[in-house]
Amino acid sequence: MFRIARLPKKDRQTRLVQSLADNPFATDEDLAELFHVSIQTIRLDRLELGIPELRERIKSVAEKSLDPVKSLGIDEVIGEIIDLQLDSQAISVLEIKEEHVFSKTQIARGHYIFAQANSLAVAVINADVALTATARIRFVRPVRIGEKLVAKALVRSRNGDECKVRVETKVQGELVFTATFRVVEMSGTQNRHG
Repeated sequence: MFRIARLPKKDRQTRLVQSLADNPFATDEDLAELFHVSIQTIRLDRLELGIPELRERIKSVAEKSLDPVKSLGIDEVIGEIIDLQLDSQAISVLEIKEEHVFSKTQIARGHYIFAQANSLAVAVINADVALTATARIRFVRPVRIGEKLVAKALVRSRNGDECKVRVETKVQGELVFTATFRVVEMSGTQNRHG
């Protein structure tokens, strides 16, 4: 994330509004670092501008998502879905907590990162039943406790009942994981396992 030189208050607040429009998931800590000011200054700026705290911003973005998940129960998706446009794209957020990391290293267990991406790839499909057939994955860098994973799924192509879904997971804009999934739509009459 690039840093902005210390600005006059009015300019900083204008840029703060723009930064949050570009990335509504930026924390007060991220913004304080970006603008070279204290976290308290960012909080005061947000209050003056009427910008809600992160949790409220995430909730607001989530409420604007139009499509309900069809292929999974919403509680089966790993992470919190904040945008879903079936057969197009989806975004979810997962904060890495104590239960997601190895106790010795405080590094996230890979299966949680994969599960967030995989469940998002299935959730974006407009079908009653969709299953992952194949996955090509790449872990780019370790993820640590306290980091917030933002996964974005894009449906790249559809061929009959098969879709290719690309997922990129980032932490503060830095790529940490990528995957390309082949997701197969199942009709309700079939009884196959995948």
